[in-house]
Amino acid sequence: MASVKLTNVKKIYDKNVVAVHDFNLEIKDKEFVVFVGPSGCGKSTTLRMIAGLEEISDGTIEIDGEVVNDLQPKDRGIAMVFQNYALYPHMSVYDNIAFSLRLKKVPEDVIYDKVTKAAETLGITEYLMRKPRALSGGQRQRVAIGRAMVRESKVFLMDEPLSNLDAKLRNQMRSEIILLRQKLNTTFIYVTHDQTEAMTLADRIVIMKDGLIMQVGSPDEVFDMPDNLFVAEFIGAPKMNIISTQLLCENGKYYVTPFGSKIPVDGDKGEILAKKNIKAGPVLLGVRPEHIDLSSGGENAIPCTLVVDEMMGSELHLHVDAEDEGGAVSRLIVRVPTIDIGKEERKALVAGAKLNITFESKAMHLFDPETEKNLLV
Repeated sequence: MASVKLTNVKKIYDKNVVAVHDFNLEIKDKEFVVFVGPSGCGKSTTLRMIAGLEEISDGTIEIDGEVVNDLQPKDRGIAMVFQNYALYPHMSVYDNIAFSLRLKKVPEDVIYDKVTKAAETLGITEYLMRKPRALSGGQRQRVAIGRAMVRESKVFLMDEPLSNLDAKLRNQMRSEIILLRQKLNTTFIYVTHDQTEAMTLADRIVIMKDGLIMQVGSPDEVFDMPDNLFVAEFIGAPKMNIISTQLLCENGKYYVTPFGSKIPVDGDKGEILAKKNIKAGPVLLGVRPEHIDLSSGGENAIPCTLVVDEMMGSELHLHVDAEDEGGAVSRLIVRVPTIDIGKEERKALVAGAKLNITFESKAMHLFDPETEKNLLV
């Protein structure tokens, strides 16, 4: 078992292309950390530097307190599961899993025990004599994980291991990785572009953009308290609604005025703004789709027009247009549990229907339009 520490790690390619900027992170022993971000953000490059598959340009990487910058991958005490499985097609499942142990001259009886135990854990015992081509994508991924398991490494590295699977298999494999983590009880570093994987698997999430860390925190922290606009929009599905509006301060109390309404920013959020001495002026208001309610009208109700409704089974995603006082139209998404909508109300939700919505003020976020920092964090 081991901790992993990255200090001022950089990756610069030819022509001064910086893939990873000054990366600093400490991963605790037995922690499950997920690197997440859009394609090209540097997450896989960072993982490959930890593995020793990519040379670092500057900084230090420590595993279990030892600087490993100059160590070969095989000497770092890591096991890696790749996106494309990287199985030997001419070998059986058993031989694929046993391959690294045979390279180390491990006795065959020990290899047998390790391989069969891993296969039993992963539910692939019946496939041990098959070749990879006879397996499904999910089964191949289990073989790749089994090959990493038998090495009994200090750190498990996983580079988008589920991206080649269909949606149903991804859901199944996510739960299996959670169970695997419980059984192995070791340090995991996992890379994905899928924020759902990040939220369901991680103890902590490292959100990256353009080679920079945008925020590090637990799933709850990055969802409830995003540091900046990028994190706020990246985490959560459907993504957060962002509205350009004004922040008012009257008699020591704060208000936002989206679409002509006047919504108080009170409670803890108001206290934070007052403590920071935030001045009135333009702000970006963030409201998640699940924090917008359909209403019958009244104070602070915002009239809007339904454009599209998406039936998702347990919930509806309503795409609505709302118009501000200047005539500018904003497209918002409202997430409504289907159990909350009666049959007659459902029939009325057609394109062009007039609706009223209200924002849950306790769940609002405010961002500086210039720095894009969350004013409430």
